[in-house]
Amino acid sequence: MLPGIGVFGTSKVVKVVVPFLREKGFKVEAIWGLALYEAEEVAKELDIPFWTNKIDDVLLRKDVDLIFIICSPNLHAQISVKALGIGKHVLCDRPAGLCQSETLKMVRASQYYPSLISIVNHSLRFLPAFTQMRKAILDGFLGNNEDITICDVRVQMGILLNDRYDWLCDDTMGGGVLTLVGSHVIDLVSHLLSQKAVRVHGVVRNFTKTTKEINGIRHISSPDFCSFQMEMSGGALVTVTLNNHLPGIFNQEVIVCGKGGHLVVKGGDLYSYKAGSAKEEVMYLDVEDMQKYGNIYRSINPIAANVIPKPYMKGLFKMMGALREAFLPVEDKRGWVKEPVASAATFEDGLYVQAVIDALRKSSVNREWVKISIITEEPDPNPLLSAAVRRSGISL
Repeated sequence: MLPGIGVFGTSKVVKVVVPFLREKGFKVEAIWGLALYEAEEVAKELDIPFWTNKIDDVLLRKDVDLIFIICSPNLHAQISVKALGIGKHVLCDRPAGLCQSETLKMVRASQYYPSLISIVNHSLRFLPAFTQMRKAILDGFLGNNEDITICDVRVQMGILLNDRYDWLCDDTMGGGVLTLVGSHVIDLVSHLLSQKAVRVHGVVRNFTKTTKEINGIRHISSPDFCSFQMEMSGGALVTVTLNNHLPGIFNQEVIVCGKGGHLVVKGGDLYSYKAGSAKEEVMYLDVEDMQKYGNIYRSINPIAANVIPKPYMKGLFKMMGALREAFLPVEDKRGWVKEPVASAATFEDGLYVQAVIDALRKSSVNREWVKISIITEEPDPNPLLSAAVRRSGISL
């Protein structure tokens, strides 16, 4: 029994995700939009029976057991915590929240309800090339974990904005290449190397202040370029360059070097070089065409080509398949099997990624190396008042 799905969001990504879900046998029962007319428009386009602009109207529906959160990041924590509290499974888009304190609330909710699925959409983990790369690293292709020396990631793509001003234009609302693409990269590197970042140093810049469609009083503040280094817990050094200044192009290359050789993923293909060998060899070639999934890919291709790059889309489709395998063997709609989604990013992983992003922003402002600090307690909203109360208590 596959659970009914409630979708939060009305962006172009939703128009890609919903057909994917239906292809896997899921029923999309309800959709939420910030404005009612947007929710109605997308619901009619995608043939979704119920639409609303009230969060609780979706969460409280009896036919909805799995929540897909694909809206602006300022609502991620609120919806996730509410959904888990009433017994709904949650898949949340990246970034998990706007800051660590928000993401920590999500982590605590997931820990309080461990019988529910709570994962973050870091779909690159499911891309076959990276699955094979991780397996090769774990099998010792590059040597031991401490033998891994350098990981170099380069992502070049077009602008990440819509035709009108929205949260994607605002850095404080979670827009920009650092949160939307950098979060994927930070999570992927940690997943591949089985190491966490200890210190970071980064440059985060916004060069595009206006576009032809977005100009006037409001200016774009979300970054469109960043370059950063991460020192990992196992001794590896990671360098990352993310560039939004190449319209119509998507190039992604991930190189992991070690004493035993190196591994490279270019797009969806994996190449390997063993120390002492004459040339680079193909370890995994992505010959699987999206058309094998039937008419689904062809029908959404015009939209998807401009919204989700092919490696991310394939990873997303694989993740949907893993969710299906998790729910299918169990007769109860709320029951699930852990193994198919064991490699998915948890809310704890989302908190780690948020800690790295926070440190990178601080590093860019202060122009210095910054240590990663993951919070375990929510910060005091009014430290001055709390200090005054403590002092008065002591004096009494």
